[in-house]
Amino acid sequence: MNSLVTLILFLLIFSIVVISHEFGHFIVAKKNGVRVLEFSVGMGPMLFHVQKGETVYAIRALPFGGACVFDGMDDILPDDKKKDEAEEAAAEAPGPEASGTVTEEDLKKENAPGSFLQAGIWSRIAIIFAGPLFNLLLGFIVGMILVGLSGVTLPVVQGMMENSAAAEAGMQVGDKITSINGESIHLYGEVSLHSALNFKGKSMTVTYERDGQTYETVIVPKFSEEDNRYYLGIMGGGESYACKGLDVVRYGFFETEYAFKMVIKSLQMLVTGQLGADSLSGPVGIAHVVGDTYQESKTYGGMVVFLNMLNLILIISVNLGIMNLLPLPALDGGRLIFLFVELIRGKPVSPEKEAVVHFAGFVFFFLLMIFVMYNDIMHYFVR
Repeated sequence: MNSLVTLILFLLIFSIVVISHEFGHFIVAKKNGVRVLEFSVGMGPMLFHVQKGETVYAIRALPFGGACVFDGMDDILPDDKKKDEAEEAAAEAPGPEASGTVTEEDLKKENAPGSFLQAGIWSRIAIIFAGPLFNLLLGFIVGMILVGLSGVTLPVVQGMMENSAAAEAGMQVGDKITSINGESIHLYGEVSLHSALNFKGKSMTVTYERDGQTYETVIVPKFSEEDNRYYLGIMGGGESYACKGLDVVRYGFFETEYAFKMVIKSLQMLVTGQLGADSLSGPVGIAHVVGDTYQESKTYGGMVVFLNMLNLILIISVNLGIMNLLPLPALDGGRLIFLFVELIRGKPVSPEKEAVVHFAGFVFFFLLMIFVMYNDIMHYFVR
């Protein structure tokens, strides 16, 4: 039963995040007069589909993503192969038009009005950028719902550990942290994030407020042999604050920003080698997190489960939005790079060359997906 609930919750979260991303592409394409041939959730074999107008809406078997297929966007075969295929189709077609000869009009169908390739450069940039943008907007909307229902935890010191590094630096219970190393702090989770990611125990410049006055100090975290990590020595979980009115918008933004920071800092740590490749997680790992979160939450009631699922949607949606903006082949960010090159050059990169780059990206991400899935299975089911 628990496994079934986990599967349902995972598919629901996954679908909301993917649909948000693809809907961004879809609605901006429609607004710019670009035909959308398929709007699908998932990859692989088609399980269900329905066609409305020019668009096929489909659910596919594998929960690894989705697609919004525009007319002409991926029609990138070399011209001679297009001609060969078109001639074969013409030769096989019944009726008096089956001459086996390809006209210039046949070869330019991809550039007919409504084709992605015929849209203006800024329209195409907007269409590609809209997917990640809608993921970030979804995160913001979910963030507002979260803070509206449950409030936030402010970065106020509630207690100190024994021999606390923060206390030695002059901080006291009741101090409100406003920045760490020059980075603004609005939520207690951001304090925890800075502390948890300080693997080498580097000193941290902390600005805080006390009795209406602003102070700055330098904290040198202390190493815990038991936990094998460095601590600021601050504890207590922060101060709860119920958000009302415009604070819902303000702190909804801060919650989204917090998720944004988590993803960016994690990427930085991957690039610098502070996190290994085995820290990556895919659908199996996400499903496991959903299951664990459900198990830990259900004891406290349905509202707590709902809030924690919303939090997962926020984190995953922001994660997907940022990852898709990375300037890598096959991702939206990679496509944007080609569009900006076209903008600078005044003419597009050869579709054939772009196709080779994106195909290499697809191969890389397919292999990465296999590695991540193997890593998740080994981590959660074998070890």
